Amino acid sequence: MPITSTGKEWFLEEGAKVYIVDTTLRDGEQTAGVVFSNEEKIRIARYLDELGVDQIEAGIPVMGGDEKKCIREIVDMGLKASIMAWNRAVINDIKESIDCGVDAVAISISASDLHIEYKLQTTREDVLRRMADAVKFAKDKGLYVSVNAEDASRAHMDFLVEFALTAKHCGADRLRFCDTVGILDPLTTYRKITTLVNSVGLDIEMHTHNDFGLATANSLAGVYAGARYVGVTINGLGERAGNASLQEVVMGLKHLMKLDLRFKTEMFREVAEYVAKASGRTLSPAHPIVGTNIFAHESGIHGDGVLKNPMNYEAFSPQEVGLERQIVIGKHSGTNALKAKFIEYEIELTDEQAKDLLALVRAKAIELKRPLFDKELAALYETYMKGREK
Repeated sequence: MPITSTGKEWFLEEGAKVYIVDTTLRDGEQTAGVVFSNEEKIRIARYLDELGVDQIEAGIPVMGGDEKKCIREIVDMGLKASIMAWNRAVINDIKESIDCGVDAVAISISASDLHIEYKLQTTREDVLRRMADAVKFAKDKGLYVSVNAEDASRAHMDFLVEFALTAKHCGADRLRFCDTVGILDPLTTYRKITTLVNSVGLDIEMHTHNDFGLATANSLAGVYAGARYVGVTINGLGERAGNASLQEVVMGLKHLMKLDLRFKTEMFREVAEYVAKASGRTLSPAHPIVGTNIFAHESGIHGDGVLKNPMNYEAFSPQEVGLERQIVIGKHSGTNALKAKFIEYEIELTDEQAKDLLALVRAKAIELKRPLFDKELAALYETYMKGREK
């Protein structure tokens, strides 16, 4: 269902919904150097379900061992979310997924001529045959089926349409459009997804990578064009530059497209910190949505504006994503921010005191090459007041 415009805002056609498919436990763990313990995967799955994720891609059963054991445990947790397993277009892979008890499978095979020739070393016809056989087998077993068109962004559109129609005719429930190496831009994404939606009539999932920093933008562009599913990972974890971030997509849908998925966004920071620790991938202070700097204000103009009305310099409230606002006192601070900071210490500065003290703050911040801590501010104030007494 494409999105239409009133000229003021965008909205989905009545009755439509956008679904979030999280692949932190599969594509996220495929990040070079990342391994989750089974205990961590169980906790992440629980977090995802509590957040409001519709479908969790839990792993790759054909790997066997702990991977298969953990997927079974996740299935047995009784979560509200659908539990999906990833498969090649191979019957034995699907049998392993069935053995885990999942209710959904992703069946993946390349759709671009580049991959077909150099990776699979086969033909388009063989790709369609393999995919069709796998989809029919999975549907005969009563599974929900997503057909993953790997490298779809570099596939010839005529073949991609044929690929999608073949999947549909074999009973597939949706097509995962994979921007495997992250080479799309939002305008191209919109054109390609519009063509697929109009030509195929099959639900489309956006699965975008962040090699050019456009994963979230491309996912949202796909939704504008009518895609109803978005594949994401916590913190944008994933191969190379990562996948579209769950936090960015959910908040983008809510605040930019006015599509509130009713996620427990107040948990975002907590979940982000846990996954960052479990993956060994430090969460940058400037990380979109959940970075601590998102609500930290030092500039005098910004600090003053936020104190008057947070909406002057914040797109949404920090509490919405589990953070707190910080007024940072440093080189770029102004007197109003300094006065507000000292009120926290139950000290009301006069205009003259604030002006004099700010000069000391700026000098100290330059010396230290950073903002000042509360104890340092208190020490400066004591030094300043003693100087005035002489």
